[in-house]
Amino acid sequence: MKNKSFWISIIAVGISFAGGFLLANAFNRMELDALRAENTRLKSEPLKSEQNQSELALTETEIRTKIEEADRNPTDFSFQKNLGLALYRYAAMKQDTVLLAEIEKILKRAYDLNDKDNEVTVALGNLQFDLGYLKKKNENFEKAREYYLKALERNPKDVNVRTDYGLTFFLQNPPVHEKAIAEFRKSLEDNPKHERTLQFLTQALLQTGNTAEAEAHLAVLKELNPKTPNLAELQTQIENGKNSAEK
Repeated sequence: MKNKSFWISIIAVGISFAGGFLLANAFNRMELDALRAENTRLKSEPLKSEQNQSELALTETEIRTKIEEADRNPTDFSFQKNLGLALYRYAAMKQDTVLLAEIEKILKRAYDLNDKDNEVTVALGNLQFDLGYLKKKNENFEKAREYYLKALERNPKDVNVRTDYGLTFFLQNPPVHEKAIAEFRKSLEDNPKHERTLQFLTQALLQTGNTAEAEAHLAVLKELNPKTPNLAELQTQIENGKNSAEK
């Protein structure tokens, strides 16, 4: 019964997300001036009741039991992958850096068993990205880049991965704006209407004083989605930049 309860909880977590980077909806990424408005790579459905919240809760015993099972079956690729991905979703939602570090071992085992699996490769990149963001450590962003690059070698037109790769430069301390901007521009070459890329490119350009190009991208974003978070704030920054240039 416990085993069934665990997987019902895991499935509930999985349903609450829709593909992509799992921390994205856990906190406001665009608040990046602390800068990351909800990265929309994941969209969690609103929880409608206390029952839904309880369904998403896993006990320490449930989690520990499954991790120990993974440790006992280190050569079972499917088990390592599926458990690693499911627990990653849960830990990312909870912003649990300790659990994320444990899950890294499971996903790394899956990767070592099959380093051609792009889902595992991207998940390891995302996990390192999350740790870098939550712990404010450049070394995790560097590790994330290694996995993202491997994924991009296999699928260079994956705009979500390309944009997250760019974000590792944008979010590190200090930021490397020129590299971030270059990657965001590559993403837009493949998908000119990718909203998340437009958001972050606009912010990166504003931070480097390129108000004119930032304004052009913001105009596209407004047309695509007038309800994009922080549009008004970005517009204000553009107006302030233009006023400063005129003085």
